[in-house]
Amino acid sequence: MSKKVSRPHSRAKTASGAASAPPWSVPLDADIIPDAGLHREIAATADICAAVARLADVRAVSRLKASFDLSRAGDIVTVTGRVTATVGQNCVVTLEPLETAVDEPIEMVFAPPPPEGGATAEDRHRKTLDELPEPLIDDTIDLGAIATEFLILGIEPYPRKEGVAFAPPEVDADEPHPFAALEALMKRPGGDKP
Repeated sequence: MSKKVSRPHSRAKTASGAASAPPWSVPLDADIIPDAGLHREIAATADICAAVARLADVRAVSRLKASFDLSRAGDIVTVTGRVTATVGQNCVVTLEPLETAVDEPIEMVFAPPPPEGGATAEDRHRKTLDELPEPLIDDTIDLGAIATEFLILGIEPYPRKEGVAFAPPEVDADEPHPFAALEALMKRPGGDKP
C-alpha cells in the first residue's frame, strides 16, 4: 500500500518550540562524501530502540536498521536509502499486541542555507515545501535522525491483526432507535415532511 506523506522536518521540536536532541544521532560530515558517493549502514541499540519507541508513541521498537547512499554535487547532497524496523503496537479493533514491519524508503536533498538576503521572500514562496532542500547546517547530516523521522512516517497509524475487521454493534430491530421520537413527530398530521 503506497501512501503520500509530507516530508519530515530535520529537527524535532519540544512543546516549548525549542529544538530537541534526536533519540538516535549518527552525524556524518558531508565533506567526506567522495565523488563516487558513499554507502552507510546503521543499526540501533536496545536503548535507542526504546527511546525511539517513546518518541513514536508505540509499545516497542525491537529492531531498527537503516542503509544510506549519499552523493554530492557541489554543495548539494542527495541522501537515498531505506529504514526497516519491527514495531510493537496494539490492534485498534481487539487491542491485542501485535508486531508490524516497517520498510520505508528515504529520499532527501540537503543544501547550505541561502545567504541572508540572497533569495527574496517571493522567490522562496514560489517553491513548495517539497521542492526546498533541507538546510545543511555545519556541513553535517544526522543519519540517525533521518532514519527516526522516516521510521515514524512509515508506522501504520491504525494497525489491525490479520483477518480482523471492525464491525459496528448490532442493533435490535425491535428496540427504538435514537431518532424514533423525531420520526414520530414527522409522521404526525401537520408535521413537516422532507
